[in-house]
Amino acid sequence: MVWGMRRPVIGICTAIERAKWSVWDQPAALLALGYVEAVQRAGGMVAMLPPDPLVSEDPDQALALLDGLILAGGADIDPSSYGQEAHPETVGTVPERDAFEIALTRAAIERDLPLLGICRGMQLINIALGGTLLQHLPERYGHHEHRRVPGSFEGAEHDVILSEGSLVARATGEIQHMTKSHHHQGVERLGDGLVVSGVSTLDQLSEAIELPEAQFVLGVQWHPEADVASTIVRALVDAAAAARVSE
Repeated sequence: MVWGMRRPVIGICTAIERAKWSVWDQPAALLALGYVEAVQRAGGMVAMLPPDPLVSEDPDQALALLDGLILAGGADIDPSSYGQEAHPETVGTVPERDAFEIALTRAAIERDLPLLGICRGMQLINIALGGTLLQHLPERYGHHEHRRVPGSFEGAEHDVILSEGSLVARATGEIQHMTKSHHHQGVERLGDGLVVSGVSTLDQLSEAIELPEAQFVLGVQWHPEADVASTIVRALVDAAAAARVSE
C-alpha cells in the first residue's frame, strides 16, 4: 500500500434479517463476512451501513465519511421501486433497505464516489438510474444455472465475456472471467447512462454494467467476495484510495 497512514474507508450496505446468536433471536443488521474480508485483504477498512431513514433523506451525511461504497447482495428488490407488480418468485423484499440504498447510490454517483454493486447491488444501481429487472430468469431462459444450489456457491461457476477496454476488464485483468453466481433475477431495461460490459456465456444475460462517465461505477451480477482470487474488490478499494489522495 502507498496510500499513507489512513486506510480507505469502504461503506457496505447491510441486510436486515432475523438472526440467532448466543441466547438471542432478534432482527439484525447483517453482512456476510466475505465482504468484510475482501475489503480488508485489499487494504481497506469497512463501515457497515444499515438502513437509516434520515440518511435516506440526506445521503451526503453518510457518504462524507466514506472513500468508497459497496452495495452487497441479498434479498429481492421490491418491484414497486421500478414500477412493476411482484412476480410470485419475488420474495423476502425489504422496502426500507431498497429506499436507503437507492438514495445512497444516486448520491454516490452525483459525488463521483467509487461505487461497486455486487449481485443485488448491480440490480440496484440499474434501478437507481431508471432501469428494470427480469424478476425470474428461469421463466425467460428455461434453466436454473445462475442459482444452482440455493444458499451455496457450490458448483456455481460459469464464465462471463467482458468488453475489451471496459472498467470490469481492467479490474479483472482478463476478457473471459470465471464467476461465482447466485441469483434468479437480472437486468432487463438498462438504466440511464449505463452500458453492458459483461455477458454470460450461458445465455447472454447482462452480468456487468458500468457508468462510463464516472471514475468508478461498476455492477457485477456475480460474487467476487466469494472468490479469494478475484481482484474486483481490490480495484474498488484502489479507486477509493486514489480518489481520496487526489482531493
